[in-house]
Amino acid sequence: MSVAWSPDGACLASGGGGRGSGEIFVWDGHSGERLHALSELSEIVYALAWSPTGAVLVSGGSDGMLRWWDVRSGECVQVRRAHQRTVQSLKVSPDGSKLASCGDDGAINVWNLTSTEHLRTLRRDRPYERLDITGIRGVTEVQKTTLRALGAIESPLVPDIQHAP
Repeated sequence: MSVAWSPDGACLASGGGGRGSGEIFVWDGHSGERLHALSELSEIVYALAWSPTGAVLVSGGSDGMLRWWDVRSGECVQVRRAHQRTVQSLKVSPDGSKLASCGDDGAINVWNLTSTEHLRTLRRDRPYERLDITGIRGVTEVQKTTLRALGAIESPLVPDIQHAP
């Protein structure tokens, strides 16, 4: 499902799987020899990205999780929930400090590549983003709740103050 060259071009990582389990292989880019097999995964691997040093490989899978792998030892060193559904793509920033993950849930998450800290979520507008439904008539409370969940806003109504003549 995914391949990624190490920054120095010496290794190629491939990820995939099937029947509810995943696998990652790390190959020697020159000889084609398989260097590592990371196959104890419960999800199919859809995305891979290397750290700038080539010491860490990040995988994203069908379970919505990101996994940071120490390439030398083959050990998973960190697991983070990234998306509600499948992680579709991973990209490292040009300066090598951040990782962006994109998922089926429509979100883009930005991570500190080294600390694995989540930095921010980017999301396109929902269908009713910023639609003002203040004072709307002809809809039920359930429908209003649904509209708010889809991005609509509702300001609290301030009662008119009647001034005595």
